[in-house]
Amino acid sequence: MHLFYTPDIQSDTYKLSEEESKHCVRVLRLTEGEKLFLVDGKGLFCEAVIISAHPKACILQVVDKKYNYGQRDYKLTIAVSPTKNIDRYEWFLEKATEIGIDVVIPLISRYSERKEIKPERLEKVMVSAIKQSIKAFLPVLNPLQTFKETIKRPFTGLRFIAHCNEGEKVLLREVVVKGKDVLILIGPEGDFSNEEVESAMKEGFIPISLGDSRLRTETAALVACHTVNLINQ
Repeated sequence: MHLFYTPDIQSDTYKLSEEESKHCVRVLRLTEGEKLFLVDGKGLFCEAVIISAHPKACILQVVDKKYNYGQRDYKLTIAVSPTKNIDRYEWFLEKATEIGIDVVIPLISRYSERKEIKPERLEKVMVSAIKQSIKAFLPVLNPLQTFKETIKRPFTGLRFIAHCNEGEKVLLREVVVKGKDVLILIGPEGDFSNEEVESAMKEGFIPISLGDSRLRTETAALVACHTVNLINQ
C-alpha cells in the first residue's frame, strides 16, 4: 500500500507536492490508473488513482473517502521530557505514533538536560510513522511546557506520574481503565524530584510503576504507551 500525507486535501482532485510527486513517479514508478492512498492527519483516509503521472506535479482523483479512520474511543497524552540525545526522543515519537498516541507534551522539569527542540523535525518523524503504520490521525505535538504548567492543565481523564523514587506506587496496567482518557508524566534522565512528585500528587496524579526494571526516559514512555494501548484492545 502506497500512502501519502496530504494535510491540505479539500477537493476530489489533488496535486501532490513536487517532492511527493517525484517520490511517486520516479521512486515508486507509479503511473496513470494506479491506486494509492491519502491521509490528512485529521482522520480522513482516501483512496485515489493517478490521472497525470508528472514527476513535478502528479495529479490524483479521489475515488473513496473514509472519515475518522481508525479513531479510538479514548485519548492518550504522554508528557515526556526531551532526552539529551534527541535521537532517542525521535525514536520514541516514531514508535509511539506507530503504536497509537494522541498528544505528546515535551516536558521541562527540574533535572531536564534538554530545553530546546525542533518541532518541524519531530513532526516529520511522526508523519513518516503514520505512513508506515497506516494511520489517518497525526499526533499533536504540543510546545515545550513546564512541569508546573502540565500538572495544572485541565484534564478530565486518568492522570499518572511515573517515577523511580521511594514511595508507594501501583503498576500502570492495574489502574488503566479501558475507554478512559489518560495523561502520563515521564521524567528526564535524572527522573522527577521528590518535590515534583509531591506536587503532582497534590493535583490528583497517581504515582505509578512500569515494572521492576529501571528504564531510560524514551523506553519508559514507550512502555507506558504500549500498556495503555494493550489494555484498550
